[in-house]
Amino acid sequence: MSIVHLTRENFEETVAQGEIAVVDFYADWCGPCKMFAPVFEELSGELSDVVFGKLNVDNEEELAAKYGVMSIPTVIVFKNGEPASSSIGLIGKQKLSDMIALAKSE
Repeated sequence: MSIVHLTRENFEETVAQGEIAVVDFYADWCGPCKMFAPVFEELSGELSDVVFGKLNVDNEEELAAKYGVMSIPTVIVFKNGEPASSSIGLIGKQKLSDMIALAKSE
């Protein structure tokens, strides 16, 4: 599944579209965000039953604030449109996979 670029216009609809949605809150200038991008892209190609979205915090400050994003990268896993878990900072593929698996099992 491809990664959806999220804005305030499509955020709610996209996150509610799947049982599980993973959102990467990032900025173009952020080094750790750039390092995380390939991990996010790889996993999005492996998990067709999960919605993957990226939200640029510089363009969507209100959404970032709504979900308490103070540092980037921040990943939030949503289940049925509600935050289920989150991680701040650079994480690896296994940690992200584990977060998604936990949300699916709850």
